[in-house]
Amino acid sequence: MSTTELIKKLREDAGLTQQEIAEKLGLARATYAAIEDGREPRLGTIKELAEFYQVAPGDLVDGKISRIHEPISVYERVNKTITEKRELKPRTNPDKLRDVLLYLTEKIGAKPNVGETVLYKLLYFIDFDYYEKNERSITGLTYIKNHFGPTPAGAFAKIVSKMEQDGDIETAETKYYTHKQKKYLPRRRADLKSLSADELAHIDWEIERLGDKSANELSDLSHLDTPWVVAEHGKPINPKFVFYRGTKTAVAEPEDEL
Repeated sequence: MSTTELIKKLREDAGLTQQEIAEKLGLARATYAAIEDGREPRLGTIKELAEFYQVAPGDLVDGKISRIHEPISVYERVNKTITEKRELKPRTNPDKLRDVLLYLTEKIGAKPNVGETVLYKLLYFIDFDYYEKNERSITGLTYIKNHFGPTPAGAFAKIVSKMEQDGDIETAETKYYTHKQKKYLPRRRADLKSLSADELAHIDWEIERLGDKSANELSDLSHLDTPWVVAEHGKPINPKFVFYRGTKTAVAEPEDEL
């Protein structure tokens, strides 16, 4: 069930009209009706609906309800925590991840700032920014919320290990200022057969805007991103929350309210 379908079902189960819910939300009835017709609600609307129906905000986004018996914490756009109950199991595409890694390391892997941490954050923004624009990830990687920002989950390590065995990539330890740094270096060129022209253009765009940033700068930026903010520490980050990003990390053009 989609978010908007669930919102409609909750209203119908409560025996309320669209006008009644719209008034509680401070919206015009036409604006609320557009949500039930499939328009993605804004983060503030998700919060208010979750508080009204006493459900978890993450459940509304996932289209599944797990009833709770305590008040829901009020949160703002990027400075409070939502409990995300569902663990994501996206399908990592090994061919795409292999080509993306080879392309990234070929383009910027030799730069002194690009170590493992920078690569992790670049992959995160490549996937989550593309999800915001196209409602799907490029690599399909799952990212975990860690103290220093998003980290790709187990599938990443397995695929990199296979790439090393196949002679596609190698790792090296270097020094960046006073820190040791793990680098990934390509041993062959990416053939890019698994990537569309649009996906490749998106990756180039991310390299242009983020490729010169340090690990600390990218970590700080990821800490402002709503999907990271609302995730539980050590748990998967839900890409659906890209649709509720703040202005500092949103990349899609905002739509006007009806």
